[in-house]
Amino acid sequence: MTTSSVSTKIPTVVLVGNPNVGKSVIFGRLTGRYATVSNYPGTTVDISSGVSWLAGGKWRVVDTPGVNSLWPSSEDERVTRDFLLKERPDVILNVLDAKNLARGLMSTLELADFHIPMVVVLNLADEALDRGLDLDAATLSRRLGVPVVKTVATTGEGLADLKKAVETAAVPKHLGTDVDEIRSGLQVLSSELPDDAPASRAVRLALLAGDDSVLTWGAGGTSSAELYSAAQRVRDRFARPPRQLLFEARDGRVRELCAEVISVRGRLGPGLSHRLGVWALRPWPGFLIAGVVLYAVYQFVGVFGAGTAVDFLENTVFAEWITPGATWLIERFFPWPFVRDILVGPYGVVSMAFSYAFALILPIVATFFIAFGLLEDSGYLPRLSVLLDRVFRLMGLNGRAVLPMILGLGCDTMATMTTRILDTKKERIIVTLLLALTVPCSAQLAVILGMAAGLSPRVLMVWLSVLVGTTLATGWGASKLLPGARSTFLMEIPPIRRPLLRNIWLKMSVRLTWYLKEVVPLFIYGTLALFFLDRWGWMKTAERIFSPIVQGWLGLPARATEAFLVGFLRRDYGAAGLYSLQQDGLLNLRQVTVSLVLITLFMPCVAQWLMMFKERGWKGALTITVAVLAVALGIAGALNRVLLMFPGLVG
Repeated sequence: MTTSSVSTKIPTVVLVGNPNVGKSVIFGRLTGRYATVSNYPGTTVDISSGVSWLAGGKWRVVDTPGVNSLWPSSEDERVTRDFLLKERPDVILNVLDAKNLARGLMSTLELADFHIPMVVVLNLADEALDRGLDLDAATLSRRLGVPVVKTVATTGEGLADLKKAVETAAVPKHLGTDVDEIRSGLQVLSSELPDDAPASRAVRLALLAGDDSVLTWGAGGTSSAELYSAAQRVRDRFARPPRQLLFEARDGRVRELCAEVISVRGRLGPGLSHRLGVWALRPWPGFLIAGVVLYAVYQFVGVFGAGTAVDFLENTVFAEWITPGATWLIERFFPWPFVRDILVGPYGVVSMAFSYAFALILPIVATFFIAFGLLEDSGYLPRLSVLLDRVFRLMGLNGRAVLPMILGLGCDTMATMTTRILDTKKERIIVTLLLALTVPCSAQLAVILGMAAGLSPRVLMVWLSVLVGTTLATGWGASKLLPGARSTFLMEIPPIRRPLLRNIWLKMSVRLTWYLKEVVPLFIYGTLALFFLDRWGWMKTAERIFSPIVQGWLGLPARATEAFLVGFLRRDYGAAGLYSLQQDGLLNLRQVTVSLVLITLFMPCVAQWLMMFKERGWKGALTITVAVLAVALGIAGALNRVLLMFPGLVG
């Protein structure tokens, strides 16, 4: 369901606020299970939409991505800003972190410029009290001119009052944050965009601040070119940057509001959760804690989800029950070979597509969403990102990239999907490239370690050294070649708290619904494509084309070609094919080492490839594909030459 397709017959309330303030929990409380997740049109950013009974009537409820500013520096922020300008919701629920009121009120003052009725929600009120902070909601309501409600979304406290407050939502007061220069600039732009235009003040302020992207929705009946030129002329008159003037004025007003509504009642002493939160941010014992947490995530997702659960579903449920049962039914009622092959053949919809989607990927997705929910709800995820930020800076990334990279060790397909959490297109491309090139999935990794077992430890050391070196070099090179700067790494650090199972279950169910609707069809399309390629004989043709490269440049036996082609279907299948060659005595130490490097760096599996097309578009996916092939063949071939000259490196 896309935003544009939703009926506008019922009023809309939208949740807006900083990251990690509990918007999604409030959304879940308001909508329950009646919610959907979809991409905002023209983007890869998710918004959640549902229905709730508020103020005695039926309302559409929308949860937008967390924002630090409505002058966007990321796609998430642009989606939230564009939603407010394009959709003009009936009410905004501005969700604030009660223990960090100043930061939240900056977003409140920005939202006030959109001239949309609002309710301010002081969420995490219990955590504010734990820190000895008492907030005067009545005074804040009087100063802002809107209802203010305290909530504890995780327990449901205050949600009944919030539902009632929607009925009394009001347009916020203008708190007089305009200095003379800003006021004069707004007056000049009013000749191009009059005061009665929708969100006129918000659009004009954004233009003064240098956010020309607002012209996408803000021009109304005015020529975007005229408005852009007028804004440039006005900005040239300022002695100091208008954005800085606006920030300083708003910051001063926020300080006044906080002084009026916050009182301190004796801060409680730090408990165990507070100490854990502090330790997790320090190098010691922070890296030890991170190692334990990531190992636990890998064991749950990579070993249990991608190992135990996948093995049971694939080798028992599908191999012994579903596929044989479907084969029996199809042979009985559809005796035509073509129909049988397209449904239950080697590249059949049931035998391959459904097996991939429900036996191979679904358990990995489910366990990952549970692990992600635990890290998210506990408050540890931001700490992990901060701790590893310096490592990822070497590759033009920041700490947010740690999650997709770690997830890739379980399943690169789902890791590619989670690159959406990164702020810039450049960072999403770099991580997608690294996942396709250098991060082996858990199933593939298990076969690789099996091949290296019993051989010289030098084989594994050479493989690992090449892998780490390629990761750092590729990330660094891509960061230099791709346009754009690394995003500013700003992250709110919430307190460590006990995760609530209800919240985790709700988030997982919404995300799994998205998986079933958006991802499963990709497996069906990919399987059908492979079916026809095989039926037309193009698979055999590919083997003949690549055999000279495999034998000459890579120094491997001709039979290895088939393993690499099958590896495109599933990475561990390709690794298993090479393992079979090794067991048959057809690979020496040099060839085993080259094979391990190549099967790791070689083309991603078809599921990941299709996900790349979905997330990066066909141009981006094809560019990454060519880059992966070139780097993989180049490095593996170069390694083959080095080992021919220095055989003692692995023997």
